[in-house]
Amino acid sequence: MLDLSPFGIKVEDVRRNVVPAVLYEDALRNEPTAAIAHSGALAITSGEKTGRSPHDKRIVKASPSDTDIWWGAVNLPIDQHTFEINRERARDYLNTRDRLYVVDGYAGWNSQYQIKVRVICERAYHALFMHNMLIRVSDEELDHYGDPDYVIYNAGMFPANRHTTYMSSKTSIDLSFEDQQMVILGTEYAGEMKKGIFTIMNYIMPRQGVLSMHCSANQGVQGDVSLFFGLSGTGKTTLSADPARALIGDDEHCWADDGIFNIEGGCYAKVIHLSATREPEIYKVIRFGTVLENVILDPDTHTVDYSDTTLTENTRACFPIDYVDHVQIPCRSGHPSNIIFLTFDAFGIFPPVARLTPAQAMYHFISGYTAKVAGTEVGVDEPVATFSACFGAAFLVWHPSKYSQLLAEKMEQHNVNVWLINTGIVGDGSERIKLRHTRAIIDAIHRGVLLDVPTVTEPIFKLSIPTTCPGIPETLLFPEKSWSDLGAYHETAHRLSTLFADNFAQYAHRCSDEVQSADPLYHADLAIPSNRSHLTKRQDVTVGHSSN
Repeated sequence: MLDLSPFGIKVEDVRRNVVPAVLYEDALRNEPTAAIAHSGALAITSGEKTGRSPHDKRIVKASPSDTDIWWGAVNLPIDQHTFEINRERARDYLNTRDRLYVVDGYAGWNSQYQIKVRVICERAYHALFMHNMLIRVSDEELDHYGDPDYVIYNAGMFPANRHTTYMSSKTSIDLSFEDQQMVILGTEYAGEMKKGIFTIMNYIMPRQGVLSMHCSANQGVQGDVSLFFGLSGTGKTTLSADPARALIGDDEHCWADDGIFNIEGGCYAKVIHLSATREPEIYKVIRFGTVLENVILDPDTHTVDYSDTTLTENTRACFPIDYVDHVQIPCRSGHPSNIIFLTFDAFGIFPPVARLTPAQAMYHFISGYTAKVAGTEVGVDEPVATFSACFGAAFLVWHPSKYSQLLAEKMEQHNVNVWLINTGIVGDGSERIKLRHTRAIIDAIHRGVLLDVPTVTEPIFKLSIPTTCPGIPETLLFPEKSWSDLGAYHETAHRLSTLFADNFAQYAHRCSDEVQSADPLYHADLAIPSNRSHLTKRQDVTVGHSSN
């Protein structure tokens, strides 16, 4: 039992840090969509919302944090009074429940930077989700846990009042850095809690000189560490789950003076089209204790059809990180040797692998490029570029320059190699590069094979392409050779370079001349102008929000 009266809640049946078996029982008893999958995982739906609601996220604009925050499309303001109205609405609703769940845990595997998080929720599904995603607290630690640093009130089954000031819908996710609290109304999607904690860490870590990063990480047998940055669908989770290397984490990390550490205690992997042959490491962890979100079960056998997108393409599995066979516990390590930027280039211009200079690394980090392929969404009939600063704009709190400066300093200090990997389309075909080819490239990077290979500089983005790579056909390394129409290649490449330059224009004034020089149109213009309408007809650009 736990007294929640200091948090405005007087429900007597409060179930704190209960074990997964009890949460299974409660979910099956009280939640109509809960079922046990054939593998033993808990299959359940998240309600109307099957993904995050970035346009409904608000941060309280109050002193002293207001001068730090990158206000705009990503960080929308709310005033203290409205935050208190929504918090009271959440408390009032939670007080009507027969039972509540509390999950107390940690964020951050480095005890020097660790924060204590308390989640108050009504769904057993949400409690199991956060049991997996937070760093779990031992019974002894729980006895001396004390007051949390941050509290999440998850009243997602109750809507916000759309007539309240600042509300754009019946969904509202509100965060106060001064009160150190978060309120969720009008969405039951569990990922809002996970990404809310990441947003918190994205604010408090840079204040201490620690770089927070939207990336996965793994470690080789010699202790070498690689970081994988990438937006949703680029292969971040898949490629970091390597049987020859220990997984440190699949999504959120920090880089401090003594090395890197995972923020989370679990993983949240996409399972659309999952198979045992393509992604065996992920397939094996879907067992008792894992939450399967929004998947479709066979009504008789309870086997999962991972290709069924009836509810959403954003089907997910949430599991404790120690379910992975090869994992580094505690989830922290030394400084990285390699940083790998993953992009799905649907235009067919980027090579499968290129080595970046420090200036190019900063440019591509700030750009955070990937692309939507034609046919993936209604109305998308040609490739659409998506840019998300620092490969995670939706979760940034400071201006992107804050994170890029910290990354530049740490890269220089630790002499890190940086690579750009295209996991999308190479050349003018329509098929994605084979996963085995990408894995061969990653393996060559880890073995140091590509460091001494001669390179060729491609003409548009000035990327240095290795001339050979074990297991990769030479023609595949150079996209230009894969195009049947050379004129079409140059036209498409220049169009893509213009999209990059258009996006980068909003950040250029806060970047050094060296970083600006990595822009593909810099030398043509001799500067990055604020208005690029004179270049070419502007194409669709999304300054985006990763769905992770």
